Amino acid sequence: MSSRILLISDLHLEQDRPDITAALLAFLDRNADCCSALYILGDLFEAWIGDDDETELNSTVADALHSFHAAGSDIFILHGNRDFLLGPAYAATCGATLIADSTIIDTAIGPAIVLHGDDLCLDDVEYIKFRDTVRQDSWQKDFLSKSLDERRAFADQARQQSQQATANKENAIMDVNLPAVKQRLRATSQNLMIHGHTHRPHIHELELDSDQAQRVVLGDWDKHGWFAEIDDDGLRLEKFPL
Repeated sequence: MSSRILLISDLHLEQDRPDITAALLAFLDRNADCCSALYILGDLFEAWIGDDDETELNSTVADALHSFHAAGSDIFILHGNRDFLLGPAYAATCGATLIADSTIIDTAIGPAIVLHGDDLCLDDVEYIKFRDTVRQDSWQKDFLSKSLDERRAFADQARQQSQQATANKENAIMDVNLPAVKQRLRATSQNLMIHGHTHRPHIHELELDSDQAQRVVLGDWDKHGWFAEIDDDGLRLEKFPL
């Protein structure tokens, strides 16, 4: 199997955007049997209210990912701010393994730390407070005990509130905090970080003490599909039209 790996994030799959789902299915078909692993760094779905929400979209995506895995590639999924309730039952139907935020992975160009990126947005104090709440086991247990209709109503309301809050915030507040980025790299002894969340695709060169480091930001799938590709020839951030 090739040493090539692929990394994607922020597809925000939903019923109202079948074009993005179609783009994912085509992307998986193009890359089947020609990469060792696919990493999905959060927000695969626009909202996830529990593994028991058996929709046609969820089944279609699971079947496509399972076929991709069956062709010979490992799949790893970590949680985003939209799909943090995605659980091991659904991951298993995808042939995927759930991994923790800030996991160190091996690549052809050396180790890298992968994460969604939202926990580095420390300047968005309001969001960080919300994140700390919904990531608590007690909150999630209580939420998942509610009916699907109740959970769906909560998710719709939370989405509307998020859109309103985002519209009223300065862009800089919603980006990652650079000192926090450097602190995470130092704490994990890494020089390469790959994340999503901010929807600002770019490869940033960083001065990290006496070393050079890189922060690779994956793009969201809206007008384009974005992915990072790492193989023996290096790292590339690519896009294609939807």
